[in-house]
Amino acid sequence: MDFALSEEQEAIFDMATAFGEAEIAPHAQAWEREGTIPKDLWPKLAELGFGGLYVSEENGGSGLSRLDATLVFEALSQSCASVAAFLSIHNMCAKMLDNYASAELRDRYLPRALTMETFFSYCLTEPGSGSDAAALKTRAERTNEGYVMNGTKAFISGGGYSDAYIVMARTGEDGPRGISSIIVDDGAEGLSFGGLEDKMGWRSQPTRQVQFDDCKVPAGNLLGEEGKGFRYAMAGLDGGRLNIAACSLGAAQAALDATLTYMGERKAFGKPIDQFQALQFRLAEMEIELQAARTFLRQAAWKLDENHPDATKFCAMAKKHVTEVGSRVADQCLQLHGGYGYLADYGIEKIVRDLRVHQILEGTNEIMRLIVARQMLAERG
Repeated sequence: MDFALSEEQEAIFDMATAFGEAEIAPHAQAWEREGTIPKDLWPKLAELGFGGLYVSEENGGSGLSRLDATLVFEALSQSCASVAAFLSIHNMCAKMLDNYASAELRDRYLPRALTMETFFSYCLTEPGSGSDAAALKTRAERTNEGYVMNGTKAFISGGGYSDAYIVMARTGEDGPRGISSIIVDDGAEGLSFGGLEDKMGWRSQPTRQVQFDDCKVPAGNLLGEEGKGFRYAMAGLDGGRLNIAACSLGAAQAALDATLTYMGERKAFGKPIDQFQALQFRLAEMEIELQAARTFLRQAAWKLDENHPDATKFCAMAKKHVTEVGSRVADQCLQLHGGYGYLADYGIEKIVRDLRVHQILEGTNEIMRLIVARQMLAERG
């Protein structure tokens, strides 16, 4: 069993790290204060192939494996988890276009998604349907011209910011089989947005409700087949869970690296605080947790790439474990910085705030436990 990254994978990680250090880290706190990310960042990422990380090469994407993609998100999150996670959402949408769009629809949207001239948001969650996503009520009624949509989506990263939205809406019966995926362009008649959400973390990502009031959408904007939208939406979540876990891993590693530097400089009782054995033990515990989480994440990504029958179970386990490790490590790093860790200048409190939501989105960690338990019971026979 080989745990080493290939030379190509090392190069991918190094390239993403260098980009983050040059183009994201110097601005991350300013973007957080402003509540937005300049749109001119995305084409720069697209030049590296990050607009369609796992879109097939046949359709113009980078054709990377899911393991390769986790390296990108881990590396970028060392500079800002909020920016990296926003990129993950766009990539989820690009992969849906790659997998399910008709040739005409794909030709219309995918090239601009890959260059990130068109930035995509993913619209599934509603005010009354979070973990029970199949209970969504946004409806798209078929007309002679296309669809008329009514309903509200909640907690949408990129609401009022993105150029297009992949919306899961009900076109048929109750339950998952009545849901379809439809692309709605920014500026569509009947599309509007709620106020900017005031969030604990991920503050550089504009988050709003997305509202549809007799919103008119052409019939040709249907993604794939009617009634299969929920399956399309769920198919992207295994990879999305790996990505968000990678974001936790990268940001927590950055916090630990900063803490190591700080502890070598900070003195107490006449010596650097990294010379106190009790604090050395805490450093060791964090390193052990992060290394174990990294190995677990990469095993889950490998299983997804290999289409193992237990890949969904491992993605759920990795998402639950790695996001919780990331938050624990970041919190301990804040503690080891003392009062300075609580100040924005040191960047640790931002990491603590950004990582907390990772235990909620892409399926809460309670739902991850449910997925694991159900598969355990099914395997028991």
